Amino acid sequence: MVDFESILHQYVASNTYQRKQPVRVSAIMVVTRYLLRRVSSAKLIAASSHLLFRATILAALILIFLFLLHYPPPPLLLSSSHYSSSSPHSNHRSLLSSGSYGGGNWERDVRRSAAPRRPDGLSVLVTGAAGFVGTHCSLALKRRGDGVVGLDNFNAYYDPALKRSRQALLSSHGVLVLEADINDGALLAKLFDVVPFSHVLHLAAQAGVRYATRNPQSYVASNVAGLVSLFEVAAKHADPQPAVVWASSSSVYGLNTEAPFSEIHRTDRPASLYAATKKAGEAIAHTYNHIYGLSITGLRFFTVYGPWGRPDMAYFSFTKSILSGKPITLFRMPDGTAVQRDFTYIDDVVKGCLGALNTAKKSTGVPGGGKKRGPAQLRVYNLGNTSPVPVAEMVGILEHLLGKKAKKNVVTLPQNGDVPFTHANVSLAKTDFGYRPTTDLATGLRKFVKWYVEYYGVQTPKVVDKDAGEEEKEEEGAAASA
Repeated sequence: MVDFESILHQYVASNTYQRKQPVRVSAIMVVTRYLLRRVSSAKLIAASSHLLFRATILAALILIFLFLLHYPPPPLLLSSSHYSSSSPHSNHRSLLSSGSYGGGNWERDVRRSAAPRRPDGLSVLVTGAAGFVGTHCSLALKRRGDGVVGLDNFNAYYDPALKRSRQALLSSHGVLVLEADINDGALLAKLFDVVPFSHVLHLAAQAGVRYATRNPQSYVASNVAGLVSLFEVAAKHADPQPAVVWASSSSVYGLNTEAPFSEIHRTDRPASLYAATKKAGEAIAHTYNHIYGLSITGLRFFTVYGPWGRPDMAYFSFTKSILSGKPITLFRMPDGTAVQRDFTYIDDVVKGCLGALNTAKKSTGVPGGGKKRGPAQLRVYNLGNTSPVPVAEMVGILEHLLGKKAKKNVVTLPQNGDVPFTHANVSLAKTDFGYRPTTDLATGLRKFVKWYVEYYGVQTPKVVDKDAGEEEKEEEGAAASA
């Protein structure tokens, strides 16, 4: 509070009017007016500053709100559950939590990608969508008029640039691929809030047999914990519950010696940690089917190969080594017999995946994890080519296609999880949804090599290929069957 009287007396005391002369009223009024103007200006400035500050804060909050409402955040860069914190391939680039997903544009993009274009079309969430099989399945679903939303964590198990190229391919066909992790239950729940997916094609997994000896935690995190995370949301949160088709593996047959491998054969002797996690997945699937009424179909893939494949697979790495003049390692059994694989071309596997989706029945559980309304569908199928081929023969085909001989080191197969042979019996898949593999190894490798040299811009002396007319007929036939 300003003491006007004190200030006035000080002014008068210091003034020449102090010499026993009466103080003139006009002087007092002048001082009073001056002081009032000064104090009022100070108060006005202070009040204006407070008002301006509050208005600025309010405007900033409004702008932030409008930005979050109309502009989706960048894709999640979540730490990969495929890799533990101790993994050399960990990619802990977590910038945002799942709570950052949202907003009008984000939800609009998800709904648009998930919307079927045909009356009876499916709405499918594809995990591992930027992976090898995931990319091909997503494209096939989209091309036939189904709605597809992809999910992938883009981990560094192999070159993420290849996954980004697959993502770009999917985007050009109208498939949205979100960068996130299947262990992010909050995000999965949010996706099911936005879109009532009719089906889930779960292909996300930590692949590879030998890598498990170096980084076992990554297999448990992805193939076991990740599967549980997905089943939890599908069983307890999604409304309606989706039908789930997921990728198991032929590796579950482990040390089984009966051939060809049939779904009724024993699978309790896995030869690798990878195989054990896939077998665990089948047991977990049985549990969620039994308790929560989830419709679940497991697919046991047999050595899938083809364009856009995985660089860690033998046919892919052998092609790279042959072209660069580096030696390759071929395994043989201790008794000298050849290691054989039931190589299955990607287009045949895609047909099997789509057939499983087409014949998957609705789940019978009550959203929220309540009592199921009755037994739910539970199936498992082999998806293979039914024709085992020695790995050395596969190398010979590559040499012919590339016009270059391989430098070979032949060693005894180590006991690191690999098995001597695989051989699929696919009669059950044939009966239930018409699965018929039609691509022999030479034809499939020809298509792979053609893609490889084009994608990597490789100059090679020779790439054997069919004439354009025959190639077009094959592609038309594949599209029609899909």
